[in-house]
Amino acid sequence: MNVLAVGAHFDDVELGCSGALAKHVKCGDSVYIYVATNSEYANPKGEVIRKAEDARKEGERAAALIGAELICGSCQSLFLEFEEKINAALVSLIEEKQIDLIYAHWTDDIQHDHINLSRAVIHAGRHVPRILMYRSNWYISAGNFKENFFVDISDTWEIKERAILAHQSECRRVDSQWVEYMKRDALNKGMIAGVTYAECFETIKWLM
Repeated sequence: MNVLAVGAHFDDVELGCSGALAKHVKCGDSVYIYVATNSEYANPKGEVIRKAEDARKEGERAAALIGAELICGSCQSLFLEFEEKINAALVSLIEEKQIDLIYAHWTDDIQHDHINLSRAVIHAGRHVPRILMYRSNWYISAGNFKENFFVDISDTWEIKERAILAHQSECRRVDSQWVEYMKRDALNKGMIAGVTYAECFETIKWLM
């Protein structure tokens, strides 16, 4: 199986579905991670919080830990739009890699880049037989994330944790809260599914 995980920024995929991706790799699937933006951003004063080159290096380390091939887009962080440029890039990638399954941002996420990229993935992947959506943050949304697809990541949780921690420029900013939150979330989802750790997704399409 050829698997594509699409994230707006370096760290989104690691937070949302890297346990499942590592499991795909263990099963012999080909896994690709596409990051649409350079992930550089600044605070309201114009001070750079995360440099593009640092974000990319961290993304490369995380992808290597997962065992995935990293493919980098060229959009500017925080300014990603649902437009032909990103749609065409995704269609080309999906066709080139003959993708069978896509992991995409949740359409009701509240972050600008996440929302538009999710729309683009669903549009570009309309002929892909399987699409699952993931959450990569804990922010409140008016939408309801429908947790209807569970993946047992008990044997890949440690890879997910290391992949998240590879993004030190972001972990320093949030004092590693992401790892703590994601671990608790994976434990809770695991209890529901009857395993130690689990990731959950919302199904857009699952064609057998």
